[in-house]
Amino acid sequence: MNSKLELQLKNLPSQPGVYQFLNKNGKIIYVGKAKNLRNRVRSYFQNNVTSPKTLAIVEKTEELQIVVTDSEVEALILENNLIKQFKPRYNVNLKDDKSYPFIKVTNELFPRIYPTRHLLNDGSKYFGPYTDVKSMKASLRMINQIFRIRSCKLDLTEENINAKKFKVCLDYHIKKCDGPCEGLISAVAYNEMVKEVIQLLKGRTDELIKSLTEKMNNAVENLEFEKAAELRDKINQLTSISSKQKIVSDDFDDRDIFAIAFEGKDSSCSVFNIRDGKLIGKKQLRLSIEEGEELPHIYSAAIKFYYQDFAEIPKEIVLEIEPEDKDAILEWLIQKVNNKVKFVIPQRGDLKSLVKMCKENAMLQLKEIQIQKMKNLGNVPYPLAALQRDLRLKNLPKKIECFDISNIQGSDSVASMVVFVDGKPKKSLYRKFIIKSIEGPDDFASMREVIERRYSKLLTENETFPDLIMVDGGKGQLSSAVEILNKLGFRNYNIIGLAKRLEEVFFPGKSEPETIAKTSSGLKLLQQIRDEAHRFAITFHRQRRSKRIISTELTEIKGIGTQTAKLLIEKFGSLEAVKSSSLEELASVIGIKKAELVKSHFNQSTE
Repeated sequence: MNSKLELQLKNLPSQPGVYQFLNKNGKIIYVGKAKNLRNRVRSYFQNNVTSPKTLAIVEKTEELQIVVTDSEVEALILENNLIKQFKPRYNVNLKDDKSYPFIKVTNELFPRIYPTRHLLNDGSKYFGPYTDVKSMKASLRMINQIFRIRSCKLDLTEENINAKKFKVCLDYHIKKCDGPCEGLISAVAYNEMVKEVIQLLKGRTDELIKSLTEKMNNAVENLEFEKAAELRDKINQLTSISSKQKIVSDDFDDRDIFAIAFEGKDSSCSVFNIRDGKLIGKKQLRLSIEEGEELPHIYSAAIKFYYQDFAEIPKEIVLEIEPEDKDAILEWLIQKVNNKVKFVIPQRGDLKSLVKMCKENAMLQLKEIQIQKMKNLGNVPYPLAALQRDLRLKNLPKKIECFDISNIQGSDSVASMVVFVDGKPKKSLYRKFIIKSIEGPDDFASMREVIERRYSKLLTENETFPDLIMVDGGKGQLSSAVEILNKLGFRNYNIIGLAKRLEEVFFPGKSEPETIAKTSSGLKLLQQIRDEAHRFAITFHRQRRSKRIISTELTEIKGIGTQTAKLLIEKFGSLEAVKSSSLEELASVIGIKKAELVKSHFNQSTE
């Protein structure tokens, strides 16, 4: 820590505000907010910090800048604006946020409705963001089919209309517009129609249908049959739309459901918009994160990004876990909407199912992101790329060999080697080893023998060396393998040990293990390889043990051969089960004469 930074840390105020960490080039690398700047900022520089992200931030920080605010909510707003402006490396950032369009309802005498990517504080109403452009265009087409909203850009002030400056266009003649440019519809009637459009954009379709039905009935009573017919056509179109909207809750409440899926530096956030109990829209946010980011922090960032601009805020926001800074975010949302807002974490029921469905959507989008990355890498399987990243390997681990030892108290000790090529098992390259030089349960010595036999043979046969060697076990098994590889003259190789207890990864020369994020597909690939090696070793061990038991116990009985002994073991599973079986059970497998021989033998041995 340089003297300037040390002095800044000593003089931090105990007030709410925003802090910015700058690197040696003066670039902002992280922005955060705090209820108490002194306590929060100093916590980054404590000796007990273990977070890789925090350690990286501290290591690269050369200067600190702070802005004091009147409240934590003000700090939250400023933090969000600074993140959006500077996109610091170690903050969760919204990818492609400028590309998300909105539907704008202008603040004019005769409002226009059109898509825009520029948000202005001009009194207009904005609906969105629409992360799916097709969905937004479909909404606009639906509005144009049902409502006669003007499409022109004319400056329709009262003065211009009264001066007869404009003439109606084709839209008027084909009944797509009511001609406000010539004063053929009043501003009051036109804005009443705009209110109906806003109801539709907010997902209040059923409310709108009810309101239009009342107007239609009034028109019929007043003998305004043409007007009633127009309203009827509107109602029919809206009813068709409403019937296609999925009912997902019986309480008819408004809520947004958030779910996040992430791995490595990629994260996807799925948002379901539920209004009046109906699912009216789905939105996807793609987030850029740093490795080691925690889920509550990602949720906090996603919520702030989504509601920062003009997205409608419902009374309930449903999540799988509570976001970081929950209270400050809630207070900020309440101030924005001037109404009550709460977070809901469902434990069971329909809302829990909706969160699960939303999560599946987020995971699907994350897979699409990974597939796209895979294509960019030249169709490299994503788990391999993730494993290269997680283990910090120079090259892609296309060929991986994994070893496992299996024995019961040192008896029938065997080992397995499984091979994965391009992330898939290559069973033709699997190998089995019978431990020859070791007596008793010594996994370390057994590992030394197997590694020496395998890679001595590899040297003589000039076979391709694996990109990654993996041993099932901890530091002891790994050290044994490294000892032999070095003895054989190998130098540039990659080897790890994977311990079962906490899925810890051991590296050569390091006393403490490292952990890989549980969501990483790289870790899932390691687990798959380890489990396959374990399965292969266990299967071979059972075969060896069964063969030994058959040859030493059952085949001692006069009149019982190897084939008969094998039938009994396959049927009953073990020698003890054969011993405890009745004469009838044995006879059903090998016939009465041989069954009597077996039963007689074991009866004599127990006397």
